[in-house]
Amino acid sequence: MARLVYARAALIAGLATIVAAIWVAPRLWARTTDFDRELKRLAVEIASMPEGSTPEASTRRAFRLYQRATLTNRPGDFSETSGAVARALADKRPDIDLALLNAALDFRVHRLAATRRDLAPIPAGDADAELMRADVDLQDGLYDDARERYEAVVRRAPTSSMWSALARLAFLTAARGDTDGGDRLYAQAEDDLTAKDMRAYAWVEVQRGWTQFSRGRYDEAASHYRLAGRAYSGYWLVDEYTAELLGAEREFDEAIALYEQAIARAPRPDLYQQLGDLSMVARKPREAKQWHDRALAGYLESTGRGEVQFFHHLAAFYSDVRIDGAEAVKWARKDLELRHGYPAVDTLAWALYRHGEIAEAMETEKRALASGMADAHVYFHAATIARDAGQSEDAQRLLARVNEINPRYSDFHVHR
Repeated sequence: MARLVYARAALIAGLATIVAAIWVAPRLWARTTDFDRELKRLAVEIASMPEGSTPEASTRRAFRLYQRATLTNRPGDFSETSGAVARALADKRPDIDLALLNAALDFRVHRLAATRRDLAPIPAGDADAELMRADVDLQDGLYDDARERYEAVVRRAPTSSMWSALARLAFLTAARGDTDGGDRLYAQAEDDLTAKDMRAYAWVEVQRGWTQFSRGRYDEAASHYRLAGRAYSGYWLVDEYTAELLGAEREFDEAIALYEQAIARAPRPDLYQQLGDLSMVARKPREAKQWHDRALAGYLESTGRGEVQFFHHLAAFYSDVRIDGAEAVKWARKDLELRHGYPAVDTLAWALYRHGEIAEAMETEKRALASGMADAHVYFHAATIARDAGQSEDAQRLLARVNEINPRYSDFHVHR
């Protein structure tokens, strides 16, 4: 049972790239949502599991706490989960379930080296461990290795792991430019879900929608987001991505309202920044400043606690919101020390550009482009750097590639 719980929670940890939610009293909504009901169920189960009664009970409680933390993303919930896992590891002989849970916690905060250490004792044939090893490869820029691991799990995965393996493979396939192939894999992943997995179904629909959005296909994106909302009501993730789409369509009032609703459940600093960015586009500078102030405070509070998951966001914040090239480079280099995938390389290239180091920015951006990922954001950065380096032909070629990938790139969008 614990393995099945882990498989469901770990997918959201591995691909949603840093997603979250928080409990809010039901009085804020006219009806009880699926989100509210799941959170209440978890609260009841956790309350019925006194800590320390037996090693097995401690393990079960740690898994339930992890489920709640992935649902709410409250810092306190993750801290409680980490403590429970540490105590469970101390109380009993380490087993695969606990090792996987510990790895999932480290992965969520970008501690890739620690994640690899956590996974080391687990046999290579374990499907869940292989999926997480592939996730680490993906974050580290080892894309061929990640694909090989995903495909190997798909070939032999037990039913409980199949959908998450297919969804991960779909993400990588679409990121490399095969949007339709990725969508077919997402559809296969949905076919392996049951009626009990509606939050997972909604999550997959959000990924399908965002894939279409990132290619400028707004109608298709909206259709997937609507399906997600019907599958699992009250899901802050659906609100977040739908708000981004509405912002791109310049439906600013609706977008702002949805962002505020998402933030009510998930008060994350990156969501504050998204709403601040949208407010700037909507010509609401006072509101934008307030949200950006809250975002920066949240990022810095996190780093002050010794956390590392917002290094990337801080680099982007100082590159695009409150431009400070030196700060941007500092945080980008810290992020690149942790993971070596193309997003971290691109972030450093853009930070170097903002710092006026054009030649180094160009060389760094070439490394990001060499990943082969079809990311309009990276190509736009590369085009801008080439233009300011006086390489107009390269700039035009790169800009043409931006338009091939996403002809609506200039619309509002979020860089996650």
